[in-house]
Amino acid sequence: MDALFVNPSLSRLKISPSLRPAAAPFSPSSLRLLHHSHHHPHPFTLRVSAQQTPQFQEPDLTYERFDEDESYGEVNKIIGSRALEGGKGMEYLIEWKDDHAPTWVPSNYIASDVVAEYETPWWNAAKKADDSALKHLISSDDGRDIDAVDQDGRTALLFVAGLGSDPCVRVLAEAGANVNHRDNRGGLTALHMAAGYVRPGVAKLLVELGADPEAEDERGRTPLDLAREVLKATPKGNPMQFARRLGLENVIKDLEEAIFEYAEVQEIMEKRGKGNQVEYLVKWKDGADNEWVKAGLIGEDLVRNFEEGLEYAVAECLVGRREGDGGRREYLVKWTDKGEATWEPEENVDPDLIKDFEEGPTAHKDVEAQLSGGS
Repeated sequence: MDALFVNPSLSRLKISPSLRPAAAPFSPSSLRLLHHSHHHPHPFTLRVSAQQTPQFQEPDLTYERFDEDESYGEVNKIIGSRALEGGKGMEYLIEWKDDHAPTWVPSNYIASDVVAEYETPWWNAAKKADDSALKHLISSDDGRDIDAVDQDGRTALLFVAGLGSDPCVRVLAEAGANVNHRDNRGGLTALHMAAGYVRPGVAKLLVELGADPEAEDERGRTPLDLAREVLKATPKGNPMQFARRLGLENVIKDLEEAIFEYAEVQEIMEKRGKGNQVEYLVKWKDGADNEWVKAGLIGEDLVRNFEEGLEYAVAECLVGRREGDGGRREYLVKWTDKGEATWEPEENVDPDLIKDFEEGPTAHKDVEAQLSGGS
């Protein structure tokens, strides 16, 4: 087990709480069958849709595949839906008025008014962020695919994320919606939507529900990259944009926390900036590329040790123990980057290493005499 000299706790990155102001409104649009278009009032434009295969449970009944050459009777009603692979369209399970078994039929073979009768309540509920209506439709047991897509491949979850509705996001996620669905045009996820439309509460909730904060769109941007891009395009010093900038900063902090939450810092290497803009170049324990990270995201003990000029080293294991001056316990540490083991006071040694050593074979302790040389 590796550990840090001077930083026994291997500090994790942290985030301080901040305000979550409201952002500029998302403009819902009118619905015409499954087609949706919207106008975003800010200079950064987002497109909404979905891409991955939905988790769909087919109704427990006998059905047939659609055959273009076969003659079918009149449609009675739609009793189920499912998105095509890649969010490229929809199929509907049709109940016929004649003796035909229910049949899965691509949407383009079904009369638009039949599709609209089935789909319009769902999309209206999503675009109005009406969680009660969504709950009602989900509980109606009408065979609906929670990850149903519109003509552009967008799901209800993407709409409600852009609208900033925590209750709707929860309703859809609890019903099995895929929180990592991607737009089939731009590759945007629900988390991209929450970030781009400045919905900090939804962004945090999506991460808690398992949304991938490092998912990239087709341009290679993560939700964090997108939020930073929108912030850069939002004017400074404009009172009308103040709440928007605060909201974006809050989204960025939450996403940084999500991405760096479990990253272990091996060493702080450099410092730059002043005041609130101080950043540290950190070396990650998992071998990832060195990165500049804001001071507030790094454990206070690591920052303090760096500022005090304390040296870092990575311990491989403990090979001895002794009582030092004043009765203070010391451990003989074998380092990964040093050839010679050294005695270190207990407070400078990782508690996990001490635990492993103390609970390990007693032979470990006997090595002390061979390595210490009495000093």
